[in-house]
Amino acid sequence: MSLFNADTVPAWANAFLQGIPYARESGMTARDVGVQKGHATVDMPARDAWTGDALTQQLHPGCATVLADTACGLAVGAALDTLVPFATLDLRMDYLRPARAGIGLSCQAHCHRVSRNVAFVRGEIYQPGTGEPVAMVSATFMLGTANQRRSTPRAASDTAAPRTSHQPSANALAAATTAAAISDACAAPGLVRTPASPAGRSPYADFLALERCAPPDDPAAAVFRMPFKPELIGNPVLPALHGGVVAGFAETAALLHVIYTSDLAPEEAPRGVDFSLDYLRPARPVDTWARCTTVRQGARVALVHVQVWQEDPSRPIVTARSHCLLPAREG
Repeated sequence: MSLFNADTVPAWANAFLQGIPYARESGMTARDVGVQKGHATVDMPARDAWTGDALTQQLHPGCATVLADTACGLAVGAALDTLVPFATLDLRMDYLRPARAGIGLSCQAHCHRVSRNVAFVRGEIYQPGTGEPVAMVSATFMLGTANQRRSTPRAASDTAAPRTSHQPSANALAAATTAAAISDACAAPGLVRTPASPAGRSPYADFLALERCAPPDDPAAAVFRMPFKPELIGNPVLPALHGGVVAGFAETAALLHVIYTSDLAPEEAPRGVDFSLDYLRPARPVDTWARCTTVRQGARVALVHVQVWQEDPSRPIVTARSHCLLPAREG
């Protein structure tokens, strides 16, 4: 159907946000959609759960990412003459300055190019009362994607090695080839399964109910788990988790990985510099897992690679990389 006119686009934008459980749960609202073709602004009110670090009172960067993904999607819809299904292919965030907790966010997105198969979007994220953006986003979207699953996903036992009895060691965690086997390994003696955020340090990680499982003597071998919650759904038709939520999970895992594997004081925390990810498959409404690898760590910056999967670690749904800024040290 023809979409772009001053009357239909705002109504579509409101229906779009109301149809996304996560956007509805977080209170996102659209404005200025339809005023100019391909432009959209989405506001997200402040919430205590969006705090990334309770000590520094900084907003979690994952909140900006999920807002940016949603606003960019609205901008794509506002750029189309005929509405077709679309999905995020990749997304990149650049964090220009820390965003303060307790203050809402606004993302102004512009779809600047629509080809036959792909739409290209860029945008800026602001906080009220500030004249300069706190972050910038660049994203691409695939057009004409399927609005239902092409086939019933095979069970994890059909795509990977069968479950076997685990050994009470870190080797079981590293060797596990299914989500069920990883969950079994995390329950083994000698492995520590705890809330991912140290002592409730990150309300956003607590909001996602993230868990961490690791051998006590090898923090780099940890896996992170995000349990499924209905309010994390982004596409209720497939259904699928919100792409921004999956991105926020990957981003959180990277920051926590740096905390646990670096020689940081309890009051210190890394900060995101940039974050980029590629979406490989839709995220089904099930538990989601992540494992991080430090590619390189210098005196001030760590580069972390993140792989996110659901049933089978060999079939990731997202791959991501994050530059994390480490606290400055004297001397």
